[in-house]
Amino acid sequence: MSRRRTLLTVATLSAAGLAAVMALSGSAAVGAADPNDAVLIGAGDIAQCKSADPNGNGAALTAAKTHELLAANPGATVFTAGDNAYPDGSADDFQKCYEPTWGDFKDRTLPVAGNHEYHTKGAAGHYGYFGAKAGDPDKGYYSTDLGSWHVIVLNSNCDDVSCKAGGPQEKWLRADLASHTAKCTVALWHHPLFTSGLPHGPETAVRPLYQALYDANADLVITGHNHVYERFAPQDPKGKLDESRGLRQFVVGTGGASWYRFGLIKKNSEARSSTTWGVIKLTLKPGSYDWEYAHAGGVQKFEDSGSTNCH
Repeated sequence: MSRRRTLLTVATLSAAGLAAVMALSGSAAVGAADPNDAVLIGAGDIAQCKSADPNGNGAALTAAKTHELLAANPGATVFTAGDNAYPDGSADDFQKCYEPTWGDFKDRTLPVAGNHEYHTKGAAGHYGYFGAKAGDPDKGYYSTDLGSWHVIVLNSNCDDVSCKAGGPQEKWLRADLASHTAKCTVALWHHPLFTSGLPHGPETAVRPLYQALYDANADLVITGHNHVYERFAPQDPKGKLDESRGLRQFVVGTGGASWYRFGLIKKNSEARSSTTWGVIKLTLKPGSYDWEYAHAGGVQKFEDSGSTNCH
């Protein structure tokens, strides 16, 4: 990281943000505490070139706040949950708004495409910026292994890349799940199937992807889209509580863009915040995972953490 970037981002952190950096660094500052563990850390809805930041700062500064939480974990794999560079995911948006902050971690990032990336035809800015790391530009879905876990990135822009049962992406997903024997699996995409946030309601078009994951006993789904943090209890594809096989879904649209608000709180919503920026850190262990959400500034202090065994 350049000295200019370091001075910029540290100078803009609030006391709460600095406290969050300290909390997230700790023993995990060089990755996971146990050599068999892996750390996956990130958020969605990140670098907004024009912002309604209530503190009067530009969005580059709010993305810089979450940037510091990532910088405190140099051994971790970073993910984006889509809407990475506002307003249109163009090459210019990525260079001017994303590159000065989260761009520091480009070489260790698993990128997800959001709907704002597709404001530019074919999400060309997104695929041009991340290159082969973002998968086939005609698909935007891919998978990898991280420690003992299998990580799947899916494309929830269902008008551009089909999410239908029997479609190319869903068939690829089922084949990918069948060909990997990892005990634990996490999937990343942009549009949440379950959310209490506004203005975006649940994206039911992704249900076939959730169903495929459920059928394969996957464990976690991480999304963005609504600019809030929300954690759900494990659920089946219809939203029924299922402690034995259900997937736990997180909405983490808190990477730096201006906040949204909550509407009617959905059943099985266990924790939420609509007035903080922050990232979620997942410590992926053989057979279990820990989660920790730490805020990087806002109008309230909010943290959330816990541990769960894989199925």
